[in-house]
Amino acid sequence: MGIWSKKSLTRLQNEDGEGHELHRTLNGLQLTLLGIGAIIGAGIFVVTGTAAAQHAGPAIVLSFILAGMGCLFAGLCYAEFASMIPVAGSAYTYGYATLGELVAWIIGWDLMLEYLFASSAVAVGWSGYLTAFLRDYAGWELPAALANAPLGTTPGSLVPHATGALINLPAVLLVGVLTALLVVGIHESARVNNLIVFVKVAIVLLVIVFGAFHVEREHWTPFIPPNTGRFGEFGWSGVLAGAGVIFFAYIGFDAVSTAAQETRNPSKDLPTGILGSLIVCTVLYVLMAAVMTGLAPYQTLDVAEPVYVAISEGGPALQWLRPIVGVGAIAGLASVVLVMLMGQPRIFFAMSRDGLLPPFFGRIHPRYRTPYVSTLITGGVAMVVAGLFPIGLLGHLVSIGTLFAFVVVCAGILVLRYKRPELPRPFRTPFVPVVPILGILVCTALMLGLGTETWIRLILWLALGLVIYFGYGRKHSRVGREEAAAGTEPR
Repeated sequence: MGIWSKKSLTRLQNEDGEGHELHRTLNGLQLTLLGIGAIIGAGIFVVTGTAAAQHAGPAIVLSFILAGMGCLFAGLCYAEFASMIPVAGSAYTYGYATLGELVAWIIGWDLMLEYLFASSAVAVGWSGYLTAFLRDYAGWELPAALANAPLGTTPGSLVPHATGALINLPAVLLVGVLTALLVVGIHESARVNNLIVFVKVAIVLLVIVFGAFHVEREHWTPFIPPNTGRFGEFGWSGVLAGAGVIFFAYIGFDAVSTAAQETRNPSKDLPTGILGSLIVCTVLYVLMAAVMTGLAPYQTLDVAEPVYVAISEGGPALQWLRPIVGVGAIAGLASVVLVMLMGQPRIFFAMSRDGLLPPFFGRIHPRYRTPYVSTLITGGVAMVVAGLFPIGLLGHLVSIGTLFAFVVVCAGILVLRYKRPELPRPFRTPFVPVVPILGILVCTALMLGLGTETWIRLILWLALGLVIYFGYGRKHSRVGREEAAAGTEPR
């Protein structure tokens, strides 16, 4: 049973739904909306302010462009893989086909970090907006001990410290409700997401259009604040660090690929959903970041509700937007959590089908035809994480996990183009090898900007994953067992 064993593309295509048929109900538009639902959320409503205040200043606009470029290169590679291998599993499945079982496991374990912590991080951001909205417009002040993380972080320290809070209860309740919705069905979840997407995109456009008339250009001066002497705090290193911090907000197009086995025409619809959602959201992110830093000094945006602050600084003429933004943020962040919680169980589903995780992770509900056991496990873990940890720690972990997965996907395209150039590709990544190499370089550079503590946490997480792989996954691998039974050498 070799750690470098690969699954052939023919096998991947033939086992599409093998004994575990999921409902194929999604089209290209729904996939695009799923991607937008995952992307437009914490990046605009929460992390933009933090990244501007702590890293890039008004140049957070450049950070979004840099992150968007990395996503575009990776997205083009994702689109080729998704059209060739339209099965559940995202980068995990692509890695299994090109780089071998061990690399596939590492990616799958890394994607757990990405999706589990992303749903938790955005739920924490949602809690902040809900608490502020209830305080301002319902007169109900939720006790701080029940609306904040009991564990916090200190720069340079790996060990969280107690904050005095008990639990972030709103975040926990949101994850619980959305987990139940996902068990009921992907089609019903997509309908809810579509409605929310239209609402929050309309609200984002309202802020951009009306806020643009009240921008004060002096807030953009200096556009790139001088470096404070520490890496990642303003200057060009701050632009790089800011791009790394906000990168987790872009993982929505990765979530699109996890729904491959629930897509009607995956070879056509998956590239449409991936690239369409990425392009739309990058434009909106850049415009929103410019307006926010033009309405308010960037130093004031390091709060849980930076859009509120920006609107307040914009003067009386914009105050009618505050309750609308509150509703948009509450609905918009909820849809991000929904899509993140949808993506992780489908990674579990694919890994269980391959024998790398126990069979119960792949169980399909007899009525709803959803991977309900892995959905419940995902929701349960996400509830615990959202209730205990702050968004800063979670966001950094999600960013580095996402970037690592993107690097592997770009490398996989290079490998497959070299080893299997004859394979049919409904969508072809243009300008190979330039695009994959640029994707690898940009994503690696953004990883380097995330700080030593985040790298150490990633290494510890991957080390735990390797223990589980060699303790369980390698022994139960379907591909490995078949090779051992046939007496073949690992491919």
